[in-house]
Amino acid sequence: MATNYFDAHRETLSQALAALRDRDYWTPYSERASGSIYGETAAEDGEAAFKAYLGKAFDLPGHPGDGVIASDETSPYGIAMDLSYTALDTDTALAAAKAGMKAWRDAGPDMRTGVCLEILHRINQRSFEMAHAVMHTTGQAFMMAFQAGGPHAQDRGLEAITQAYALQSAIPEQVRWEKPQGKNPSLILEKRYRIMPKGVAVTVGVSTFPTWNGYPGIMASLVTGNPVIVKPHPTAVLPLAISVRIMRDVLQDAGFDPNLVLLQTDTRAAPVGQDLCTRPEVKLIDFTGSNFFGEWLEQKAKQAQVYTEKAGVNAVVIDDFDNLKGLCRNLAFTLSLFSGQMCTTPQNIFIPKDGITVAGEKMSFEAVAEAIAGAVGKFNSDPARAVHVLGAIQSPDTAARIDTARSLGKVLLDSQKIDHPDFPDARVHTPLILAIDAAERQKYETELFGPITFIIACDGIDGALEAWRSTVAAKGAITSSVYSDRPAVLEAAEALGEELGVLMSVNLTGGTFVNQTAAFSDYHASGANPAANASLVDTAFVAGRFRVAETRRHVEE
Repeated sequence: MATNYFDAHRETLSQALAALRDRDYWTPYSERASGSIYGETAAEDGEAAFKAYLGKAFDLPGHPGDGVIASDETSPYGIAMDLSYTALDTDTALAAAKAGMKAWRDAGPDMRTGVCLEILHRINQRSFEMAHAVMHTTGQAFMMAFQAGGPHAQDRGLEAITQAYALQSAIPEQVRWEKPQGKNPSLILEKRYRIMPKGVAVTVGVSTFPTWNGYPGIMASLVTGNPVIVKPHPTAVLPLAISVRIMRDVLQDAGFDPNLVLLQTDTRAAPVGQDLCTRPEVKLIDFTGSNFFGEWLEQKAKQAQVYTEKAGVNAVVIDDFDNLKGLCRNLAFTLSLFSGQMCTTPQNIFIPKDGITVAGEKMSFEAVAEAIAGAVGKFNSDPARAVHVLGAIQSPDTAARIDTARSLGKVLLDSQKIDHPDFPDARVHTPLILAIDAAERQKYETELFGPITFIIACDGIDGALEAWRSTVAAKGAITSSVYSDRPAVLEAAEALGEELGVLMSVNLTGGTFVNQTAAFSDYHASGANPAANASLVDTAFVAGRFRVAETRRHVEE
């Protein structure tokens, strides 16, 4: 008899449904890394659990596969990891994933929802452990890793579960259908409906936010009845491996086949993604990462519904604005957070080349650009403080990109390698800020991932808006931001933002930043421009993961 977790988490689901409807702030998972919330020894226990993984083969009880794969994971903070994982070939993975699918399908939406809510509950209890795993695979600073890799990622997973439950629960299991026939007896049918999963789902992980970007697709597929093969990025396996182990434990405790969730790892030298994702059994794919592989999946994996989030070119447009100090403070944090390694971080800042008006006085383009660069430099001037915002550079390729980018424009703020007080071998670099002209489109219209920012001189505010519009239309973006005291400019920018399908932020000077999004309130990506073909987490992100089967028969009165 399967264990039903639905009643245990009924209140959480009820509040989540209300939050989804109201789009207001709510979370059951505290972002405070506090012993009073997670347990007095949670911090120490989490760190010890992480260290216990190092130098060993990761244990997944009952997981199919044979042999081990040495991981490509290296900590951006310089500590030795030496991890390995069970080797799982694609044929074995697909066969194992499908074996428990019928029982999981027949369990129904309530049972599946309860199991998935229990999964997130158990993951949340191990948020400190997850924080260390995320930190040392992605380079996020510890507090960001705790929040974004833990509770915020869990929020997004919960949002996907809630959206899926709302859609599935709207479909009745059985109805009596009666059509009057005048003087003749009514036509009466009994109609039965069943949620039918699409098939095997694959989640292809990203190196920088493996849980935040991974949980929505995993949970949306699992709660709608589909088994999931998790294929992490080769350099960020551990956070998803821990998650998979928890998922398998809950499935087994609930009386289901734990192979409904599997971990298939690979290396950069021997990738498995293309083979796995083009198998006919695979019907759903969630991908976050490069344009190259995302576009390949969209073109080649025709047998599957493919949800992609790829690269984009986020931007800021600056017009006449009195609170320049607030603007600079806000952008200093925005451009420094996780060293720009976020899909929501601005790369391009468009400013009229003849300057802007600030508090009634004209300020040149050069002066505005220097003010922004100066604020970023000041923000990171204390290395001991800066490392807790900057984190570390996830990939050596990103660090190399900083060096090559210096030649692309006038250096307003050079990137510096700084020492981390706790990790002497950490890759920590401050932002690089360059000034260029809007005519140099080939330099700024493609994403340069990492702490690289262009401040771009444009022909007036109309030229700035057009440069922003054309780059987003061609290359995509997830976020954009505008600063202006002129209502007509704000109205024009907002209209463009709606047309382009970007999350638009207006005149942010306080504690909200353009590169942060909130579950249950902000839609992450829109599917309306080349940066992504899906949105976290709208109904379209969930509805394509199942279909409805109907059976009807006459009822004799």
